[in-house]
Amino acid sequence: MKTISKDSTVMLEDNVVSCDLDGEAAILNMDKGVYYGLDPIGAKIWNLIQNPMKINHIVEMVLDEYDVEPDRCHDDILELIEQLVNNGLVKIK
Repeated sequence: MKTISKDSTVMLEDNVVSCDLDGEAAILNMDKGVYYGLDPIGAKIWNLIQNPMKINHIVEMVLDEYDVEPDRCHDDILELIEQLVNNGLVKIK
Protein backbone atom coordinates (compact mmCIF):
# COMPACT_ATOMS: atom_id res chain seq x y z
CA MET A 1 0.00 0.00 0.00
CA LYS A 2 1.21 3.49 -0.80
CA THR A 3 2.02 5.80 2.07
CA ILE A 4 -0.75 8.33 2.53
CA SER A 5 0.25 11.93 3.21
CA LYS A 6 -1.36 15.35 3.07
CA ASP A 7 -0.08 15.71 -0.50
CA SER A 8 -1.66 12.42 -1.67
CA THR A 9 -4.55 12.57 -4.10
CA VAL A 10 -7.59 10.44 -3.30
CA MET A 11 -9.82 9.07 -6.06
CA LEU A 12 -12.71 6.63 -6.16
CA GLU A 13 -12.15 3.08 -7.32
CA ASP A 14 -14.02 2.18 -10.53
CA ASN A 15 -16.05 -0.59 -8.90
CA VAL A 16 -17.83 1.63 -6.35
CA VAL A 17 -21.31 3.16 -6.29
CA SER A 18 -22.87 5.21 -3.52
CA CYS A 19 -26.00 7.07 -2.51
CA ASP A 20 -27.06 9.60 0.08
CA LEU A 21 -29.20 8.29 2.94
CA ASP A 22 -30.54 11.30 4.82
CA GLY A 23 -27.13 12.95 5.16
CA GLU A 24 -25.19 9.70 5.54
CA ALA A 25 -23.62 7.68 2.73
CA ALA A 26 -24.14 4.08 1.68
CA ILE A 27 -21.30 2.76 -0.47
CA LEU A 28 -21.20 -0.51 -2.39
CA ASN A 29 -18.01 -2.20 -3.51
CA MET A 30 -19.46 -4.07 -6.51
CA ASP A 31 -16.53 -6.50 -6.77
CA LYS A 32 -16.90 -7.66 -3.17
CA GLY A 33 -20.69 -7.19 -2.92
CA VAL A 34 -20.21 -5.44 0.42
CA TYR A 35 -21.95 -2.29 1.63
CA TYR A 36 -20.29 0.32 3.82
CA GLY A 37 -21.86 3.24 5.67
CA LEU A 38 -20.51 6.65 6.60
CA ASP A 39 -21.84 9.09 9.19
CA PRO A 40 -22.64 12.68 8.11
CA ILE A 41 -19.04 13.93 8.39
CA GLY A 42 -17.71 10.86 6.59
CA ALA A 43 -20.40 11.41 3.95
CA LYS A 44 -19.26 15.02 3.54
CA ILE A 45 -15.71 13.79 2.89
CA TRP A 46 -17.04 11.11 0.53
CA ASN A 47 -18.86 13.81 -1.45
CA LEU A 48 -15.68 15.88 -1.64
CA ILE A 49 -13.72 13.00 -3.19
CA GLN A 50 -16.21 12.26 -5.97
CA ASN A 51 -13.55 13.94 -8.08
CA PRO A 52 -9.84 13.37 -7.34
CA MET A 53 -8.74 15.64 -4.50
CA LYS A 54 -5.59 16.15 -2.44
CA ILE A 55 -5.92 15.27 1.23
CA ASN A 56 -4.67 18.69 2.36
CA HIS A 57 -7.53 20.30 0.41
CA ILE A 58 -10.06 17.96 2.08
CA VAL A 59 -8.64 18.95 5.49
CA GLU A 60 -8.92 22.66 4.63
CA MET A 61 -12.55 22.30 3.56
CA VAL A 62 -13.51 20.35 6.69
CA LEU A 63 -11.73 22.89 8.92
CA ASP A 64 -13.67 25.69 7.22
CA GLU A 65 -16.98 23.99 8.01
CA TYR A 66 -16.42 22.33 11.41
CA ASP A 67 -15.00 23.48 14.73
CA VAL A 68 -12.19 20.95 15.14
CA GLU A 69 -8.50 21.13 16.03
CA PRO A 70 -6.38 21.06 12.83
CA ASP A 71 -4.19 18.14 13.98
CA ARG A 72 -7.20 16.06 15.00
CA CYS A 73 -8.95 16.86 11.71
CA HIS A 74 -5.88 15.81 9.71
CA ASP A 75 -5.42 12.59 11.70
CA ASP A 76 -9.11 11.64 11.51
CA ILE A 77 -9.24 12.23 7.75
CA LEU A 78 -6.08 10.18 7.19
CA GLU A 79 -7.60 7.37 9.26
CA LEU A 80 -10.83 7.47 7.23
CA ILE A 81 -8.94 7.50 3.92
CA GLU A 82 -6.84 4.52 5.07
CA GLN A 83 -10.04 2.60 5.90
CA LEU A 84 -11.53 3.47 2.52
CA VAL A 85 -8.33 2.30 0.78
CA ASN A 86 -8.23 -0.92 2.80
CA ASN A 87 -11.86 -1.68 1.83
CA GLY A 88 -11.20 -1.07 -1.88
CA LEU A 89 -13.38 2.04 -2.11
CA VAL A 90 -10.71 4.62 -3.01
CA LYS A 91 -7.16 4.65 -4.28
CA ILE A 92 -4.22 6.95 -3.67
CA LYS A 93 -2.30 8.63 -6.46
